[in-house]
Amino acid sequence: MPEQSPLDLTEGDPFGPHNLPYGVFTTADEPGRRRLGVRIGDHVLDAGAAAHALGSPYAALLAQPSLNPLLAAGRTAWRDVRRALTAWVTVPAHRPDIEPLLRPLGEVTLHLPYEVADYVDFYASEHHATNVGRIFRPDGDALTPNWKHLPIGYHGRSGTVVVSGTDITRPAGQRKAPADPAPVFGPSVKLDIEAEVGFLVGTPSELGRPVPLASFRDHVFGLTLLNDWSARDIQAWEYVPLGPFLGKSFATSVSAWVTPLEALDAARVAPPARDLPLLPYLDDGSDEEPGGFDLHITVRINGETVSEPPFSTMYWTAAQQLAHMTVNGASLRTGDLYGSGTVSGPEVHQRGSLLELTWNGQEPLELSTGKRTFLEDGDEVTLTAWAPGPDGTKVGLGEVTGRITPAR
Repeated sequence: MPEQSPLDLTEGDPFGPHNLPYGVFTTADEPGRRRLGVRIGDHVLDAGAAAHALGSPYAALLAQPSLNPLLAAGRTAWRDVRRALTAWVTVPAHRPDIEPLLRPLGEVTLHLPYEVADYVDFYASEHHATNVGRIFRPDGDALTPNWKHLPIGYHGRSGTVVVSGTDITRPAGQRKAPADPAPVFGPSVKLDIEAEVGFLVGTPSELGRPVPLASFRDHVFGLTLLNDWSARDIQAWEYVPLGPFLGKSFATSVSAWVTPLEALDAARVAPPARDLPLLPYLDDGSDEEPGGFDLHITVRINGETVSEPPFSTMYWTAAQQLAHMTVNGASLRTGDLYGSGTVSGPEVHQRGSLLELTWNGQEPLELSTGKRTFLEDGDEVTLTAWAPGPDGTKVGLGEVTGRITPAR
């Protein structure tokens, strides 16, 4: 009986030909040679070798150690390469060339697939922002006056964006509880997660020229799951008046896979109704394409599900975030990454951070490994997600995992 081909996937595989996310991998026999790969089922296709074998005009672009050259090539190249890849893994005549270039995922090492240029993180979930406001301003308005007028964000640290599977060292810094007479220095005791979605910029923009809502697809290549680790105690002491700094900059974890926007066409949904008028550069009421994405996220700590945040509830869309990020004339660079902000839904089990899930430590989670208010050393956090695909399929997003190690 002939051996089953890796291209003969089980029905409903979330990493079928309708998905085809991009990553970068190395093999045990060539650990120093990074290659651009595309996931199909539980295998990864050497994209550069496939392009060379089949005489693709994009062979040189795909024979790179990073996704950045493809990102910079622009939307026409993104579309053409995706169409070619789909044909390579679905047309039976290509199997003799393609099958030898498939590697089992368990036999490769995955790397950060792009060089991060700039990193910006937003605060786009009304449910998350409301919860945080109620926690820290119980006698005041939950939302700040500007929240429904613009996507609030901060500029992060690109050099500490790490790929899934990288251990996260517990950060140290200054902290001061309200009742403490003076700040102290030491490891964070309120280490938290933020379940987010990251958007990866491909095509750059000109300095001084804002990027309008309608140009979102011309600049954004795809999306990835993202965990914006947060030291809440460090953040609380430092953030007035300039916002997050050391409480955020120690690490941001992203998936090893980038899902192209085209793979998520069936997952586009309208964002929640807005109850205030928007300024013209943010007003997406007349856009033909819905601005939201129907992504279903699961958060696990040590293998136990603690939350299932729905991305469809996000108040501000990725297109609005891009427009706001550039409205002052700030330019985009290939490899820019921006995060959605914590994804939280209206229900308790849909909150995307421990700050909300435990109400700042007042309501500990009950896990089989013990109660949790915030993360302990040795805890492993995993984010996974899926989205509706064409014809009833599911599109899988690559997971993001990180394990907490003690402060140094």
